[in-house]
Amino acid sequence: MKYLLILLLGVTSTLLNAKVLDKAADGFTLEISFETKADAKTAYNQFINVGDWWNSEHTWFGDASRMYIEPSVNGCFCEIDGEKQALHMTISYVDPYKEMRMIGGLGPLQGLGLHGGMSWKFDTLDNGNTKITHRYQVTGYMQGGLEGLANIVDSVQAIQMKGLEKALTIE
Repeated sequence: MKYLLILLLGVTSTLLNAKVLDKAADGFTLEISFETKADAKTAYNQFINVGDWWNSEHTWFGDASRMYIEPSVNGCFCEIDGEKQALHMTISYVDPYKEMRMIGGLGPLQGLGLHGGMSWKFDTLDNGNTKITHRYQVTGYMQGGLEGLANIVDSVQAIQMKGLEKALTIE
């Protein structure tokens, strides 16, 4: 099963334009993008509905439908399950239908004391399609360095982007 997951992660990453831009002992940067036939407004609104496309296996409480994004400065990318709550990231910049930025550490990065800046851009292309670019730059200290986390985080984020891409597929 472990090897199947690794294989699937590799396949998922190759379907998108996913790459680790750089990695060092104190941080890394990844960028993932894809083009969708959806217009920027539709793509952005689907992005905001994170519970519809985020992979439930990569949540704190096992159910992505409990996740939400408040599209305002100091808003929450959060998850709530009864009395259990998780702040995934805090919204730091909003330009509706064009870009949203978040700060914080996703998942296990929080427990490691790592911090990151994340951006989601929605660029309208000449053909009317939208290019969505997701960039995540993580920094901090971890014994042994952060280089080893770069490809893992890239693979997990590629799963999320594939979910968004699928949610935006227009028949």
